[in-house]
Amino acid sequence: MCGIAGFVDYEEDVREQRTVADAMARVLTPRGPDAGGQWCDEAAMLVHRRLIVVDPAGGAQPMCSPDGNVILIYNGELYNTEDIRRELYTLGHRFIGTSDTEVLLHAFLAWGTDCLPRLNGIYAFAVWDVRARTLTLVRDRLGVKPLFYTRTPDGIVFGSELKALLRHPAVAPRITQDGLRSLLLLGPARTPGDGIFRNVRELLPAHYAVLTPDGFTERPYWTLEAREHPDNEAQTIEHTRWLVEDAARRQLVSDVPLCTFLSGGLDSSILSMLAAREYAQTGKGPLHTWSVDYQDNDKYFTQSAFQPNPDSEFIQTMVDAIGSAHHEVVLDNAALCAALLPATDARDLPGMADVDSSLLLFCAQVKKQFTVCQSGECADELFGGYPWYHREDILFDDTFPWSRSVGLRLSLLREGVVTDAEEYVRTRYRATCDAASKLDSDSPKDARMREMFLLNLQWFMATLLDRKDRMSMYSGLEVRVPFCDHRIVEYAYNMPWALKSLHGREKGILREAFADALPAVIVERKKSPYPKTFSPLYTDLTASYVRQILRDEHSVAASLFDHTALEALMEQPDALAEPWYGQLMRGPQIFAYLIQLDRWFKKYRVELV
Repeated sequence: MCGIAGFVDYEEDVREQRTVADAMARVLTPRGPDAGGQWCDEAAMLVHRRLIVVDPAGGAQPMCSPDGNVILIYNGELYNTEDIRRELYTLGHRFIGTSDTEVLLHAFLAWGTDCLPRLNGIYAFAVWDVRARTLTLVRDRLGVKPLFYTRTPDGIVFGSELKALLRHPAVAPRITQDGLRSLLLLGPARTPGDGIFRNVRELLPAHYAVLTPDGFTERPYWTLEAREHPDNEAQTIEHTRWLVEDAARRQLVSDVPLCTFLSGGLDSSILSMLAAREYAQTGKGPLHTWSVDYQDNDKYFTQSAFQPNPDSEFIQTMVDAIGSAHHEVVLDNAALCAALLPATDARDLPGMADVDSSLLLFCAQVKKQFTVCQSGECADELFGGYPWYHREDILFDDTFPWSRSVGLRLSLLREGVVTDAEEYVRTRYRATCDAASKLDSDSPKDARMREMFLLNLQWFMATLLDRKDRMSMYSGLEVRVPFCDHRIVEYAYNMPWALKSLHGREKGILREAFADALPAVIVERKKSPYPKTFSPLYTDLTASYVRQILRDEHSVAASLFDHTALEALMEQPDALAEPWYGQLMRGPQIFAYLIQLDRWFKKYRVELV
């Protein structure tokens, strides 16, 4: 993967702003530690940082068309590169190297934005047309790769991360009441398209935007549409398996070492099994797998409805079954707490607390030996893996199922810090539900499941993808997510719930599709989320840090919270009946979120306006 950034100004000569471009490049260097490049004319400045995965010699960027009129900067991977290359050959296109970047450039030259429905991959890219003086920005269908922008009076500023935009003098770290409501009422989620800072937007997934001297437009090139499911049970099982196998195989292409994350859960076990099988067939040697755990979790692990069992025994079962070379990273609780700060810097926002910081530390260890890995994100959202798909009391509750109580959040805030809280949250929730495409023939439950699918896709999955991209790219590690293949998403969206939850199980269809390829104990294992620490030391460390923040009269974060309410929670951190967010963010994670808020306000010098 890579990092991209740039700006267009139709009135001022941008060639005089190379120091701004250099600053943007510097902050994106972790995303692209291997190489960098810039291109500019009087109106446009394009910046690229490269993480080399395919074709080291032939994939340098910015990449120019043969006539020098079209310039591309690109962050991502195409998984149908060779299919598109063959089609372009028939149209007379010729290639110098083997990179997907060159294929993407030629696809754009051949078809313009009509090339977008042909792409299978994860990407964010920008194309500048010198003669037409137009900039085109594009983001992949599921939003795996990020792309932010802000309009200026005479152009635009854009980049892979918010920190790149903030290096431009036209972008200031200011947030409005809406931004504050998002952080405190929805966080770590964000409203789709919201960049939190004033006038900053995130290009929506499956959208492209075009800037011309006459204006700016943003349009979708793909949407989820409700269709009749054509297959019976046996055909659905077979096609589900084929789709996952094909996506996983396509995403094994790499000119640098590749590994998989393995938790012993269904999703990561499927991907690791498929990768190990491919490696055995092609003689690449043993697959390397990686897992994460925490110091003293063997002593303090606590079973719950959300986390029924630890990963260790299931990981070993899979390692034995596929013959992988396995690596376990055990995280120290003090390091986990300390990493909350760089995790905030990596995301440019407060995030998923220690769920973020642990992944940051984990990826840093993996990067010491590998550059690319596969991970099992998104299967739960697509195939009904989370408890809120199966608990009727949550399923039909008219709010975000992973963050059900605005009252809980308000109880920890000072009165008046945010206004119209209930209406703010409900408006965003209802807008997503109302956008879910449905069929007249849908039963009430299937109709609700479509709403839940879109809620999870656009909110919960987006938060996890955001986390995975920032925490991994902070160390220059590319993480691929095969379950995010848009063909799987389309098929799963239109699969009746009775098939998706086959045999009354979460991800029932997925279990059945791979039942003969995995150990039975893995197929039957109850869903368990990404592991968290259960050590009381971590709770003590975060609570102590929060008390320091509350004593800081200059802390903006401290001024937002009711100190008495926080102190009561620190005295009884396990008293919450429901998580603050998701499945894992409870007392210690609320403290960690406040720590990240404090870091963010201070490090980014954020102003409330």
